[in-house]
Amino acid sequence: MSSIEKTELRTGFTTGAAAAAAAKGALYLLLQGTAPKSVRIDFIGGGHREIDLHTCHRDGSKAICTVIKDAGNDPDVTHKAEIGACVEVTNVPVPEIRITGGKGVGKVTKPGLEIPPGKSAINPGPREMIRTAVNDVLSETKSPAALSVHLEVFVPEGEHLAKRTLNSRLGIIGGISILGTTGIVRPMSHEAYIMAIRSALSVARACGLKRVFFTTGRRSEKHAQRIWADDQEEAFVQIADFFKMSLEFASEAGFETVVLTVFFGKAVKMAYGIPHTHAAKSDMCMKKLSQWAAQTTGNPVIAQRILRANTARQSFFMLNDEYPDVIARVGMEMIRSAENFIKGNIRVRAVILDFDGHIVFDSQELKQKY
Repeated sequence: MSSIEKTELRTGFTTGAAAAAAAKGALYLLLQGTAPKSVRIDFIGGGHREIDLHTCHRDGSKAICTVIKDAGNDPDVTHKAEIGACVEVTNVPVPEIRITGGKGVGKVTKPGLEIPPGKSAINPGPREMIRTAVNDVLSETKSPAALSVHLEVFVPEGEHLAKRTLNSRLGIIGGISILGTTGIVRPMSHEAYIMAIRSALSVARACGLKRVFFTTGRRSEKHAQRIWADDQEEAFVQIADFFKMSLEFASEAGFETVVLTVFFGKAVKMAYGIPHTHAAKSDMCMKKLSQWAAQTTGNPVIAQRILRANTARQSFFMLNDEYPDVIARVGMEMIRSAENFIKGNIRVRAVILDFDGHIVFDSQELKQKY
């Protein structure tokens, strides 16, 4: 076994855990006069981690600390981003811990998310971690019971980072979301993207939509939005490789119709029934495509040509003009695979695009049953 194979992937921590660490450091600075080099953050569901503080300073009655977010071996757009907290304490009759968002933290403007419109996009998990961190410091420093803590989370580059996310589609404007269900980023967990899919579907339902269009990336989505230009922006959801999980989410949300709008390569993987299409073995998919071609056309020559093709894209150009029924077979197999992953009465419609974004198969128009 090589040294690379022996190396374990390194876990990281979420923006929520980073915010909690910054808040804890700032509160220590206010109440004790100094801030430690690192603070312990307890994760939701168990476990903890020492997180280094990046900067800490006083600004009048406030203390400000920042943390550099570390996503481990599963980096996302917020990997190495600076996450900060500005903390102020006051004596009030009714003590509270008030958490708000500052520069670079988005505002929620659409219904359907865990946070209501008008509030800062700091999810419940991070809020819980921040409150735990604050209470730890208050308890340790034996602070007065009537002490109230106002905490503002900020991300200096948040507005710029948000342009590389789907936040605007979700109605989160002006910055990033402070996310994390546990506080831990596990390599290959794709937690942030999964949450984005679930959130996008929740927003779509809150907007009253009954039909959603699943695409696997920006290119296919762009074409889908052009084809169905009258549908609302919220109806289009990029699911990346999360085929099975996205359909399960759609079932839970109660949509009536899901329109799978994809290029041929992804269509073949979906037709093969792979739950997470990135994990699909291309050689197995090509063998299955060759079998479908043989069954559909009765022509062993084209089946062998597909078997020798390097990619599904190459096979598409073999099939598109002379053997459209094979592409239709793939489309119908997509629907069969999708129906294995859903519950309830959701109607699945399959649309396959050519590489210029034109529809070459639409199950809604198909009359012959495979």
